[in-house]
Amino acid sequence: MNIIDVHILIVDDDERIRDLLKKYLIQKRFLVTAAKDAKHARRILSGIEFDVIILDVMMPGEDGVSLTQSLRAEIDTPILLLTAKAETEHRISGLEAGADDYLAKPFEPKELLLRINAILRRMPELPAEEKVPKILKLGSVRYDVKQGELWRGNELVHLTVTESQLMKIFSTHLGETVSRSQLVENLGRDRSYAQERAMDVQITRLRRKLEENQKQPRYLQTVRGAGYLLTPE
Repeated sequence: MNIIDVHILIVDDDERIRDLLKKYLIQKRFLVTAAKDAKHARRILSGIEFDVIILDVMMPGEDGVSLTQSLRAEIDTPILLLTAKAETEHRISGLEAGADDYLAKPFEPKELLLRINAILRRMPELPAEEKVPKILKLGSVRYDVKQGELWRGNELVHLTVTESQLMKIFSTHLGETVSRSQLVENLGRDRSYAQERAMDVQITRLRRKLEENQKQPRYLQTVRGAGYLLTPE
């Protein structure tokens, strides 16, 4: 994806931050639109599709976590949350609601740029087609590897961008344990303890869509001390 074609939506009630981020990202040759709150963002999103949404958590009225959860029912656009450094519970809630990443305030604009580029980075390439099953059967659901689609019967199950990337990664490592650090690296994120713990949240969300009983997962299993293992039928 060419950067000049990437359209970013910034949602923040702080006018100073909105203007600074917009100016910086425009200088980096992104297309940028800004909204002052969730209501304003909804109006914009009703008519324009974006490649990335940068969303502040703490806003008057509807907060960023609530907006993230609502948007996830409608679109799969990557969402990057901006949170205060001490707002651990908000970061976790945001990831559970469907956000793809978060960045704690205060932050350097360059770090935001790195996060955006990581989100936009191409998904891991699949091995030769003949080496990867076209359809993975996971109980009552099936995953179309080529199309990147998860189905339950005739119903298409919505996957976020991060969940789609995780399924692509696991599809190339069927029956193999994939470590948290490897998942973080393949998703293009910075290696850190926080990111590895955040990966547990993403896995939990994905399990809800794959497993009949996520407390006793059959297909996406945890290998204690090692990582995760996808074993389709």
